Amino acid sequence: MTKSTKKELSSKQREELLTTLKARFEKNMNRHQGLEWAKVQARLEADAEKLWSLNEMERTGGEPDIVGPDKNTGEYAFYDCSPESPKGRTSLCYDREALDSRKAHKPKSSAMDMAAAMGAELLTEEQYQELQKLGAFDTKSSSWLKTPGDIRKLGGAIFGDRRFGRVFVYHNGAESYYSARGFRGWLRV
Repeated sequence: MTKSTKKELSSKQREELLTTLKARFEKNMNRHQGLEWAKVQARLEADAEKLWSLNEMERTGGEPDIVGPDKNTGEYAFYDCSPESPKGRTSLCYDREALDSRKAHKPKSSAMDMAAAMGAELLTEEQYQELQKLGAFDTKSSSWLKTPGDIRKLGGAIFGDRRFGRVFVYHNGAESYYSARGFRGWLRV
């Protein structure tokens, strides 16, 4: 029988995370005008696995915060809002296929694998553009973005950053990795 890996926080971890998220929520009201923390906290406390995922986003340097309600579901959308691509998620190629294709100097993992293990998803290009309207993110780093299938089928992947006061989305071989490139995740709660 295999041991189950429960994705649940201790009461102390839960309390610390909620305190951190509340402080960030209150400090950055421009990201989620009209939302009340009490309602957010109630939803978070009702879903132990989502709390665990937010803790993973926090633990790896993502500084997750609500960027508003998800337009499709009305659920709260948490994005990584760290100024630069999260430090605990850099030097990753794009996905498992890219990782497996490397013959030498393999990175420790891939952005897609790490996001899945955290219970999060990579931001799409559209979500990244929305995030950039809330502040200046990735001015010294870059972040892998969820890549459309037609680009990925050809061996590429996309990433974004902000330079010269503008947001850019570029392409690279999916197997590439850099110390200044990580990924930004998001989670619906």
